[in-house]
Amino acid sequence: MKNIVVWWVTCLIWSSAWLFIKMGVNDVPPISFAALRLLIALSILIPVLILRRTPLPRDPRERRTIAITGVLLLGVNYGCTYWGAQFVSSGLIAVLQASTPAFGLWFGHYLLRDERFSWPQFWAVMLGVAGVAVICADQLQLSGGAGLAGATAVALGGACVALGYVLVKGRIGHLDPAVIMTGQMICAVVPLLTYGLVREGNPVDFNWTARAVTSLLYLALAGSIAAFWLNYWLLNRMSASAVLSMALVEPLIAVLLGAIVLHETVSVTAAIGGMLILTSMWVVLRKKSEG
Repeated sequence: MKNIVVWWVTCLIWSSAWLFIKMGVNDVPPISFAALRLLIALSILIPVLILRRTPLPRDPRERRTIAITGVLLLGVNYGCTYWGAQFVSSGLIAVLQASTPAFGLWFGHYLLRDERFSWPQFWAVMLGVAGVAVICADQLQLSGGAGLAGATAVALGGACVALGYVLVKGRIGHLDPAVIMTGQMICAVVPLLTYGLVREGNPVDFNWTARAVTSLLYLALAGSIAAFWLNYWLLNRMSASAVLSMALVEPLIAVLLGAIVLHETVSVTAAIGGMLILTSMWVVLRKKSEG
């Protein structure tokens, strides 16, 4: 019961994160916005680790895995997703990221001994890929090359998330979640911040509206600290695919929030693509639970 409650709380945080990302990048350059989110989170996590005197991993392989997953989960994924959010609605961001469990199933099959998929699951994954393709084609038709590039970038970010979670579960799931998060953020914030300073300019000169500041603080505190810690807490008690299955529920909540707050709409074609993705994930996860 406790696992279910934590799963839903985490799911609700992630569902609302897409809305705040979309609002933030409307006012502030995307890569710098992502980097500042991590900087704020680190300003809280590092003192906590020091006060708790939390032991750091000594094994070079564990440190290497933290660095790799940090770049995947928070570097490449954030860079792709925040950049793509400029051209894709918050609801569609969540729908595209719903393909994450499919990638997770694929990576888990080859990297985790206890998470193998069957041929029916494989074809279900292909159905999800078809859904992503439908949405990308729809974005190309509606928004041109920018829409296609944005949708593709968000989907690529989802693949990085899946690989990162599988590596965490298989290699460093036993470590303290705060240690994992802090190490990952340090490894990701450096390239993001560097890119932002070189290509987007000094953050002090940005258009810091009340909406942008609120979005940044919410993403840093709720998204980067609370949700990630809960995610890793769940990974120690549930399969990687079960944790990633939040992507089945997040799009529905995210589309609703986007419609209420930002008055976003989803085209019929994109809705069909979204249904293909959600159907794919339902089949994948149902088959996995039966297995």
